[in-house]
Amino acid sequence: MLISDADMQDLQKKGYRFAGARRQAAAKVCHWTRKSLVDEGVCYKERFYGIKSHRCLQMSPSIPFCQQKCLFCWRDVSITKTHWDEGFDEPGNIIDDCINAQRSLLCGYFGNSKVNMKKLEESQNPNNAAISLAGEPMLYPKINGLLEEFKRRNFTTFLVTNGMTPSKLEKLETEPTQLYLSVDAPNREVYNNLCHPQVEGGWESLNKSLDLLSSFNCRTVIRTTCVKGYNMLKPEEYAEIIKKSNPDFIEIKAYMYVGNSRKRLELGNMPRHREVREFAESIAELCGREIVDEARESRVVLLS
Repeated sequence: MLISDADMQDLQKKGYRFAGARRQAAAKVCHWTRKSLVDEGVCYKERFYGIKSHRCLQMSPSIPFCQQKCLFCWRDVSITKTHWDEGFDEPGNIIDDCINAQRSLLCGYFGNSKVNMKKLEESQNPNNAAISLAGEPMLYPKINGLLEEFKRRNFTTFLVTNGMTPSKLEKLETEPTQLYLSVDAPNREVYNNLCHPQVEGGWESLNKSLDLLSSFNCRTVIRTTCVKGYNMLKPEEYAEIIKKSNPDFIEIKAYMYVGNSRKRLELGNMPRHREVREFAESIAELCGREIVDEARESRVVLLS
């Protein structure tokens, strides 16, 4: 097994439920799914893109795999493996187990007097997959099959990648509904200092993926996690990256002081929404974009 019993128990305490037989995939109910079920708010992705928070399945086929150990990652990066050199579970089995895990995690809401029962009933059959829980999904050997299986089941898919596998991105046969590319640094120095790549040529790989972004037919998004004191600088360099890759949208979002990131960063590294907006405004002006929406509760600004 790739994840030890102790690490698995720790992740389960944090709300993860593993899918398949190999401890490589998992689901976890999102904070905003829970909020939506009791009509206390929705994820900014519902506001920006129209997906329903109460029907969103937050999952990953590659929990322990990533080529980076970002300082702001909420995971325990000590379990991270950079290369997939073991067997794997089939896409259909992963999806079935993730859906069943989500249903199990939400079963207590049937006894909650505050719940929106219509939403709760709909939540039993999720129709959007946020393939972003943890790890790098492009490392899963059957990522094409996973996207195809979700599509066959009439899911929309939001796929988040760190851009370290441009060759796999180029060969992606089934496109997601929305492709996110994480761009958390304006240049190589900041990238190395913040994202801690565990493979050679990380910055070069990211830029190759950026060059591919405009070739996709699906909606494309650059997502930048703002870490105060680390990467909220050089807006002109972010602007050049945006102009070069030409995504449909840019999400500029605050780092959140949660999970294991608290062992690496401080509360002061989490910027206020006002600071995120000011940074987004400076980038927008330099690349000819404009702010089209924002969500204060999530400290995120959307450029288009």
